[in-house]
Amino acid sequence: MTRKMMWAAIPLTMMAMTTMTGCSSDEDGQEPEPAPVVEMTRSEQEMVNHNNEFAFNLFREAQDPAKSQILSPISITYALGMLNNGAAGETQAQINKVLGFSNLSADDINAFCRKMLKTAPTLDSRTKVLIANNIYMNKGYELKADFKQKAKTFYDAEPETRNFADGKTRDVINKWGSDHTEKMIPEVLKEGEFDPGAVSYLLNAIYFKGDWAEKFNKDNTKNETFTKENNTKKSVPMMCQYHEFNYTQTNESQALCLPYGNGSFSMTILLPMEGKTILDVAQTLTTEKWKNIMQNMRGCPVDLKLPRFESDTDIDLRPVMAKLGMPDAFDGNKADFSNFCNVCTYIGLMKQVAKIKVNEEGTEAAAVTVVGMWETSAVDPEPFYVTFHANHPFLYVISERQTGAIFFIGQYTGN
Repeated sequence: MTRKMMWAAIPLTMMAMTTMTGCSSDEDGQEPEPAPVVEMTRSEQEMVNHNNEFAFNLFREAQDPAKSQILSPISITYALGMLNNGAAGETQAQINKVLGFSNLSADDINAFCRKMLKTAPTLDSRTKVLIANNIYMNKGYELKADFKQKAKTFYDAEPETRNFADGKTRDVINKWGSDHTEKMIPEVLKEGEFDPGAVSYLLNAIYFKGDWAEKFNKDNTKNETFTKENNTKKSVPMMCQYHEFNYTQTNESQALCLPYGNGSFSMTILLPMEGKTILDVAQTLTTEKWKNIMQNMRGCPVDLKLPRFESDTDIDLRPVMAKLGMPDAFDGNKADFSNFCNVCTYIGLMKQVAKIKVNEEGTEAAAVTVVGMWETSAVDPEPFYVTFHANHPFLYVISERQTGAIFFIGQYTGN
């Protein structure tokens, strides 16, 4: 059906829905303040584009089509960007390449992370963004002076030395993660994951809470059928509204942009077309494809249904990051973190814990990335009417509008 035909096929009663009660947004009557302008140089915009490519590569490598998942690529970028100041040689080159920063120096990455750390929380008073970094050192080990200074200057990290064998350090680390994610991530390291003999733990925490620019009316949320990838069905609370949103579509998916607050941040939902799966959609995602999707978005009336959902992820990132191209960092015989501290180290643990809640009011999401450093010697167009019913598995991306930086990427499968 052509766009013109689709537009002509809209019943007049549907066109009038924006002025009626029913599946409409819950307005507070206040106009959000305009978003401040983010000045980006060409090289900074290229860094965003390359880092978004890392986001898509990461998600493809970690994707499990049977499970709902959420990841924060930018949290990994912060953790590795900070650690990168302690890397050298091939280890540093591999980290840079995986993050999409092959031709850049550690200081270039530092400046990029610093800008995002200072800018993102200021863009929208109705959207809360918190970014924090920290380093815990085991007693008897010392950070190199240059590394320590850069961690403070660029990442606001305040390294703390503790006796990891005191029986309390894991609780301290977990409390830090909880405190910096508004208690969304209460446990970063499980008991069996914490090693009292580790040299150091480096952490990044990201917290996001945004109110929809167009909220869903809770009275209109009803249980409806959601069809999973294996064709089994379940009942889910389905939110609904009829409003104008930015929309486009590709051969693989419908793409809908749901803004938060003043529009600085948004959730873009990629709903597979009939006959396509979330794996099919993920396989096609590249920076260029993402830019085309965002550039082709056009405002049009949308009959929207979206599940109210929560999901979380606890993932070991070592095999994922090694396969993406930085295996040396995890190999005690090859890792070169000679600029990190007073002993030779490698990454013995790298994981991320993330969580998301989506409801009628908006979205709350958080992630903590932790990198554990072990001592090497210890190892061996025209508007048209759109029906967008997210009643089968879909992908979603939470990003910042002006820079395009991806903060979270995930999928909801009904599981």
